[in-house]
Amino acid sequence: MEEGASAVWEGPLAGIRVLDFTRVLAGPAATLALADLGAEIIKIEPPGSGDETRTFPPMRDGESHYFLGNNRGKKSIVIDLKTEEGVQLARSLAAKCDILVENYRPGVMDRLGLGYETLSQLNPRLIYCAISGFGMTGPLRDRPSFDIVAQALSGVLSVNGEPGRLPIKLGLPMGDLVGGINGPIGILAALHERHLTGRGRLIDVSLMDGLIGLLGYIAQLAFFTGEDPSPQGSQHPNLVPYGAFPAKDGAIIIACLTNGFWSRICDALGFPEAGADPAYDTLQKRRDCRDRVNEMIAEKTRQFSVDELVEIFTLHQVPHAPILGIHEALEQPQSVAREMVVETEHKTLGPIRIVNRSIKFPGNPQPVPTAPPVLGEHTEEILGGVLNLSPEEIARLLDTRVVA
Repeated sequence: MEEGASAVWEGPLAGIRVLDFTRVLAGPAATLALADLGAEIIKIEPPGSGDETRTFPPMRDGESHYFLGNNRGKKSIVIDLKTEEGVQLARSLAAKCDILVENYRPGVMDRLGLGYETLSQLNPRLIYCAISGFGMTGPLRDRPSFDIVAQALSGVLSVNGEPGRLPIKLGLPMGDLVGGINGPIGILAALHERHLTGRGRLIDVSLMDGLIGLLGYIAQLAFFTGEDPSPQGSQHPNLVPYGAFPAKDGAIIIACLTNGFWSRICDALGFPEAGADPAYDTLQKRRDCRDRVNEMIAEKTRQFSVDELVEIFTLHQVPHAPILGIHEALEQPQSVAREMVVETEHKTLGPIRIVNRSIKFPGNPQPVPTAPPVLGEHTEEILGGVLNLSPEEIARLLDTRVVA
């Protein structure tokens, strides 16, 4: 621990307050990242079922796996935004927050009287991040979008899957999760700018834009060749060998990312002559005879078990990996050493395991994240502690069902 550091450190965003109007996945992923960095997240939920994902099966004792997976470290307040008094409470909270994040379709927050132009008048320092499928401009701005829609329209879906078959969506919902990446990047940049100018700003995050931005060298390949890259399965479009190869009892990943690994792979599998063969000694040559190279490798890997291949490739320092299931991935020694799974106390479920923060700050240990909140768990705490309402006023709001 660094000299003078306290036993528990909330994180670099400690003291930053976020008003969270998000639901489902893209928005909650963004506010989850901010919570992991130490910000206080006030999640506003509607009366009744709250965030739609609270009802997504499978459930345990009334709590959804989906909601639990995306809302650790947050506080929940229930406000009826269909009432004028509820909207006024939301405005009062916005006046006391540094950041607001929402992921409704463009125009919804404006119709509620909670758009950027309105709230920035109340709080000029407010950083307002709007996350939507297609952003605030363009012919698709008003169209509903879900993860697979963003994957399809961005081109990402077209390069995922096995050659000669229909494309397959990514197993991770990256069409939504990209909002949880780009949203916080924009917010943190705006926080820095606010230190210089004293003013917040509006941030427009499009999920489709985000996936197009992640195309990277795939897009550049299309520019270079004039052709659309095609699905390659687990293989790389330009690097060989790269992907999944058969073993006696399953499969193993081999990644020959640079030319120097080619001879190591051949030595490890017992045919060093291929490593010295001029027919295969460059990236381009191996790419040009991809099928032949892959079959040479597969013929050798089939002779070993996955565990044997892991041992062989580790010895020869070949980039490789067994293909782990989720339980195996979370329980492997590396995940344990990095404390990627921790136990926290949930108000309804008691002790539960959750995924921990993925960003570490050596020398400053952070506390275990608080459990995802039950619906309205912090309503009275927020009304009293943030808005300084009296117990009598809070009781009146509860009685009139403006809050719950």
